[in-house]
Amino acid sequence: MNSSAAWRLYVILDPSAAGARDLADLAAAAIRGGADVLQLRDKHAPTARLLEAARRLLAVTRPAGIPLLINDRPDVARAVGADGVHLGQEDLSVQAARELLGPGRLIGKSTHSLEQALAAEQEGADYIGIGPIFPTPTKPEYGSVGLELIGPVSEQVRLSSLCIGGISQANLPEVLAAGAQRIAVVRAVCAAPDPETAARTLKAALRTGVIHPREPRCAHPARAAQA
Repeated sequence: MNSSAAWRLYVILDPSAAGARDLADLAAAAIRGGADVLQLRDKHAPTARLLEAARRLLAVTRPAGIPLLINDRPDVARAVGADGVHLGQEDLSVQAARELLGPGRLIGKSTHSLEQALAAEQEGADYIGIGPIFPTPTKPEYGSVGLELIGPVSEQVRLSSLCIGGISQANLPEVLAAGAQRIAVVRAVCAAPDPETAARTLKAALRTGVIHPREPRCAHPARAAQA
């Protein structure tokens, strides 16, 4: 669990995208579909509710051997024994989060430029997210960085990098063609009619570079911002 090198599909579980769906059920579906790592993100939940949600998700991820990271909250990650934390540019430093979490936990950081990606590597992050690649309602405060950032980050940053932001089944081939090897998604799985099949289709494309629109139980959706 302490390496991101083998990750391909990173699924972010967010109540704002899940709607009425239970996050634990979504987690199980994403794992069955091939998700390599899950993140719990709920920027509006009080601490008690976030702790409860994290514990329920760990009951799903631990038996499956899938890491669970907590967005923004190393204190919550430490309290429940999660596998790590994902930090934004405005959150705690990587060093401060590592001091709080202790050794053996994963720390990722969101980056929006090559300079930020290089800085995160110097800070000691275990992996980075780069984006938003496409416009997304999840990060309205950031404009899209475009496909052009993927190549320079891949060439100059040694950390595992996950492309995020508006990635869907429809535009994933463009992302892969630009050099991406890993993606993080929210709505592409959480808001899909069949989350398990959506995850499986994305994972297969990450392995082969090809989207198969006629996967069982899931029609190929129209292109839309997914997260």
